[in-house]
Amino acid sequence: MEQERRRYPIGIQTFEKIRKEGFVYVDKTAVIYDLVSVNSIYFLSRPRRFGKSLLVSTLDAYFSGRKELFEGLAIAGLEKDWVEYPVLHFDFSGTKYFSLEDLEGQFRIQLTEWERLYGSDPLEKTPAERMQGIIRRAYAMTGRQVVFLVDEYDAPLLDSADNPQLQARLRNMLRSFYSVIKKNDPYLRFVFITGVTKYSQMSIFSELNSLQNISMKDCFSAICGITADELASQLHHDVEVLARENGETYEEAAMHLKHLYDGYHFSPHSEDIYNPFSLLNAFNDRRYERYWFSTGTPSFLIDLLDRSELDVESLESGIRAAAEDFDVPIEQIKDPLPFMYQSGYLTIKDYDPEYMEYTLAYPNEEVRLGFIGSLLPNYTGSSGISSNSLVVGLVKALRRNDIQDCMERLTAYFASIPYTLNNKEEKHYHTIFYLLFSMMGQYVESEVRSAVGRADAVIKTESHIYVFEFKLDGSADEALEQIDRKGYLVPYAADGRKLVKIGVNFDSSTRTVGSWRAEKYNP
Repeated sequence: MEQERRRYPIGIQTFEKIRKEGFVYVDKTAVIYDLVSVNSIYFLSRPRRFGKSLLVSTLDAYFSGRKELFEGLAIAGLEKDWVEYPVLHFDFSGTKYFSLEDLEGQFRIQLTEWERLYGSDPLEKTPAERMQGIIRRAYAMTGRQVVFLVDEYDAPLLDSADNPQLQARLRNMLRSFYSVIKKNDPYLRFVFITGVTKYSQMSIFSELNSLQNISMKDCFSAICGITADELASQLHHDVEVLARENGETYEEAAMHLKHLYDGYHFSPHSEDIYNPFSLLNAFNDRRYERYWFSTGTPSFLIDLLDRSELDVESLESGIRAAAEDFDVPIEQIKDPLPFMYQSGYLTIKDYDPEYMEYTLAYPNEEVRLGFIGSLLPNYTGSSGISSNSLVVGLVKALRRNDIQDCMERLTAYFASIPYTLNNKEEKHYHTIFYLLFSMMGQYVESEVRSAVGRADAVIKTESHIYVFEFKLDGSADEALEQIDRKGYLVPYAADGRKLVKIGVNFDSSTRTVGSWRAEKYNP
């Protein structure tokens, strides 16, 4: 019913607007109070659309002494003083950085605004000089230390990732700007810097030896995102409405949300974190979609994957990474794993304290399917729409047990791949099949290179279980023989559904399916 509809802050990142206009706000103020009480100079990295800007805006309101905005929240019972400090809030996400002039323009706009408040000095020319003057004059005028908040510090570097010369110039200007923090420590009450990546900070914040990186600290793991406890308590009503709209019980809707949007871990013992952007969009639309991927996968990541030796199939079971792997300077990065973690495509699934090793894997199905879908055009030259159309056609064919139609669709699809992309390496063919069959998992139960033996793919419909094995320049008979010899179908013998084994051979000369055979399996 309409009176049940709540207002969700989709695209709204201003704490004041959320509180004044009655938007849903998941209360993070208790952990924010801990943050401001423990230390004074922090750095936090989180993926895009994870609430970093809202967190910075909340800190802005808190240090501005806006007590009225926090009524009814946890911090209202914790903070007694509500001191108003001069707040300098810098957001680097306001433009794209394709030249040094773009960064200079952002500095000019923001510094001029602060100089209107706190005065200027004609001797101050560079952004660093002007910033230092602003901090000291703000301190002198108010009698209170300054709060400096920086949102999306790495936006200039991410925009210039494919231009090393420009990136070096941007980095030098940013390094000079941030050096002001160390020089003005007596005048600063609190410094908070956020971004997507944390592997740039060694080169930009090299002088800030007091900077505390809380990106992988257990105590602040849930400072952005939504936890299971917060979902059950503060968003219980929203789950109920979503369940009713989709013909589910509350428990079914909660599991649906967990499967799609949960699973992020930002420290060795992190709570499970839900993607807040996807979760709130699902509540707002009252349906389940892949919201986080609406803007696609960054071209920088696709280029990294092209240049690396990463086997994308290995991401299913997880890949090991050492702690130092997360701090590679952006200009030196060769391995896509750090960027995939920082960007939210991978998350921590396990931690080995003895060897200080992390296991990274997909956080949830939204990310897994979205990432796989974004990779397919890179391997096949086809659009995401045509690939998804193929996947739907394959699923429909298998659901009606029409293997002939399924294989004809696959054969035609491979034949349409441009020669320059369809090379003769077996790994290339396996990767394309892995991506296609993984995408089928959004419609049917799909196991690709699973722990059950080494079958290339297992597809389960309501009535059948299909096991696929692929060969390159071999024969379909060899593929069937391997299914039998390795016992890939044995674990499903008692399932009750009909079992079918399908052997597929690729012909490298024609660059498509050369032959295939399907047989019923009788245990």
